[in-house]
Amino acid sequence: MSHPPTALAPRPSGPRRKHRPTALPPPDPALTTLPPAELLTQLGTTRTGLSDTAAEARLAVYGPNEPAPEPKTTRALGALLGLLGNPLVLLLLVAAVASALLGELIDAAIIAGIVALSVVLDFFQVYRAEQAAHRLRERVATTATVLRDGHPVERPRRELVLGDVVRLTAGDLVPADARLLESHDLHVQEAALTGESLPAEKNAGAPEGQDRVYLGTSVVSGSATAVIIATGAATTLGDLAARLASHPPETEFDRGLRQFGTLIAKTALFLLAFIVLVSLGLHKDPFSSLLFAVALAVGMTPEFLPMIITITLARGAVAMSRKKVIVKRLGAIQNFGSIDILCSDKTGTLTGGALALDRVLDPRGQPSPRVHLLAVLNSRFESGIKSPLDAALLAHPATPATDDYRKLDEVPFDFERRRLAVAVAGPAGPMLIVKGAPESVLAVSTAHESGGAVLPLDVPSRAQAEALHHDLAGQGYRVLAVAWRPLPPLAAPAAPADPAAPADGALPAPPGLTAADEHDLVLAGFLAFADPPLPGAAEAIAALRQDGVDIKILTGDNELVARHVAAQVGIDHERIVLGSDLERVGDSALGHVAETTSIFARVTPAQKNRVLRALRGRGHVVGFMGDGINDAPSLRAADVGISVAHAVDVAKDAADIILLESHLDVLHEGILEGRRAFGNVLKYLLMGTSSNFGNVLSMAAAAFFLPFLPLLPTQILLNNFLYDLAQVTIPTDHVDPALIRKPRHWDLREVRNFMLTIGPVSSLYDLLTFFILLRVFHAGEALFHTGWFVESLATQTLVLFVIRTAGLPWREPPSRALTLTTLLVVTAGIALPYTPIGAALGFVPLPPSYFLFLAVATLTYLGLIELAKRRLLGRVLG
Repeated sequence: MSHPPTALAPRPSGPRRKHRPTALPPPDPALTTLPPAELLTQLGTTRTGLSDTAAEARLAVYGPNEPAPEPKTTRALGALLGLLGNPLVLLLLVAAVASALLGELIDAAIIAGIVALSVVLDFFQVYRAEQAAHRLRERVATTATVLRDGHPVERPRRELVLGDVVRLTAGDLVPADARLLESHDLHVQEAALTGESLPAEKNAGAPEGQDRVYLGTSVVSGSATAVIIATGAATTLGDLAARLASHPPETEFDRGLRQFGTLIAKTALFLLAFIVLVSLGLHKDPFSSLLFAVALAVGMTPEFLPMIITITLARGAVAMSRKKVIVKRLGAIQNFGSIDILCSDKTGTLTGGALALDRVLDPRGQPSPRVHLLAVLNSRFESGIKSPLDAALLAHPATPATDDYRKLDEVPFDFERRRLAVAVAGPAGPMLIVKGAPESVLAVSTAHESGGAVLPLDVPSRAQAEALHHDLAGQGYRVLAVAWRPLPPLAAPAAPADPAAPADGALPAPPGLTAADEHDLVLAGFLAFADPPLPGAAEAIAALRQDGVDIKILTGDNELVARHVAAQVGIDHERIVLGSDLERVGDSALGHVAETTSIFARVTPAQKNRVLRALRGRGHVVGFMGDGINDAPSLRAADVGISVAHAVDVAKDAADIILLESHLDVLHEGILEGRRAFGNVLKYLLMGTSSNFGNVLSMAAAAFFLPFLPLLPTQILLNNFLYDLAQVTIPTDHVDPALIRKPRHWDLREVRNFMLTIGPVSSLYDLLTFFILLRVFHAGEALFHTGWFVESLATQTLVLFVIRTAGLPWREPPSRALTLTTLLVVTAGIALPYTPIGAALGFVPLPPSYFLFLAVATLTYLGLIELAKRRLLGRVLG
């Protein structure tokens, strides 16, 4: 029975360096120098892997396989401490302590109570929202193929343990640090650790660490079996986590929030200093004036903004999950809704990716069983990337038998050569079979087959082959070319257990087979695969365009196929830019080219990145949709990376959004949901800043002529708390169609203008209330506080129904939850003076005639705001 290793411990990280490492750290001698058999014994495992029972026991000992794990027991505590660390909360707690020391126990208790209620409510809502988002992310968690009890099974990466034996193929993320037990033409992208852009070749049994693979890297080509020697924080990535850690680039949403916070902070600090100076100049009590100024600063600050944003985005994520869209990172939702350009690969996104082999032709366009056999041999013995084209080729009902052939060697596919070479031995002797993009294969071909004869590929025959290729591509077919050449005679290989694996004792053909051996090939013919557009793709693209999202195709396929597909789905196909054209375009001119072109064909992953960066540099919010290994860099380079559930692990890991169904209408629904989330956040900003700013202006003005404070600090805090409480249900509200009709971006000028216009209107009604209370009702301090508290709370809370929509409030009704919380808050505010709690707060019952004034003032105020908001929101939504 397997047992946990006894002498294994995480390597010490050593002193941290700020520079990026240029080479991997030296191998751990305890596990990297042992022969494979001794290594497996040391790890307490075998080549067939661990049992589930043993793996569970090790997981309990070593913990989850996460480079920087966050214990669940501290997640809630961390969230709570984060809320208590808010500067405004700390300031209020200091004020409460100071009040208690001065004997103002009631004030201290009220301040502490309001702070506690705010923090508890904020914590509960935010924690629940984050838990919901966490559950959604787990639905698309990265998995690995691991041997358990000798059987390959899929397990979440975090559940892997030391001694697990994993299988790796092209497109996989390496799930932990491991040593190779077997490898076949394995190439791994290690740029995240080494900075090297080219993939590194890995071989089982190779010296100097070349037989190791590392967590955080990805398999580009080939396959392997490996045993895990380190997990979690003990991995190389865990050791380098602090040195490699970097904050993700600031998104448009994050930047808008930061700028908004700066605006509010400056305004609040200015008002705080102004009130303190005025109060001191009028010889008012310094401590009461300071508490009053602090309360005003708190009232000016939308302290529930983080909670509103988190809840809104989490609700959006849950709503999107119902529409088959999984959000991995909450902040991506708003960027998703702000997308105005969507760049997409073609296969599997615009087309179904369900390819079917339709034609097998020789260079003259005649059906050819010979081409079919060569292509099947190439695909069957390939150990690297198994593309949909290979699957369609091998699934064809007329697939020829290959029992008489054995694999000798392979040159894996890469995205620069765009072809794959396999050396096989068969009845006619060893041969090299190359399959790939027609232009790539033709470039290394010097002859062609015709009627069983091998003839030179002269100018006429080359032109005929190219014309056939172009004709097939122009009909929308995905086309591959197949070529071959004989190899020198070799020793007959022994039959392997795995037909895709090299035969035991086989000699390489020729020794050290490389891409340089792909020369003087004989063109055998072409394969034509049908890949029709997805059902409804044209309608979905038209709907996206109507909602302000432009679609661009970035594909490695040739321009003829791209043009045919674009014409079928309604994308402008008059102008096509090739990858070779991009090589001649400078970065400054590329922005204009990218904006005015809808199709980029024959582009490499690096060229896709250039296009995306150019579009972002022109102020666009760019989404990229892809599902392949070559799409991973572009998924990271875009504002929003979008992939699909069946994508390779590398693509899913790089993406922010995962579509559970490969349909553009699903993506369209997700974009609209992102806009709804942003619309509700914008509502809170507009309503909160305008109402708060108006109240603060009123209090600042009243400080000049009133012999007492217009409201006590505790009353200000309670007013602000009740108002914020009414807005907790904003995330449930409906959103105007105008807000989701086109992409929305932050515009702090419009938010500021809204605040500076609506706020003073609110202040005018506050000043009117001051006049009525002082002149008509001859109010003393307590009655004045009570009257203005009720009027302020009623007007600024009920105005939610007006500001929440650009249309007429009764035509665009609010959600039931928002209606209920708003009316309950207003009712509580009116009833409060008649309760013992109100008396403790310094309130007194209001005369019945005051409520007639309150009704008239509230209705006229709402009417005036309705008139003003149409012009202001018209600009915001225009």
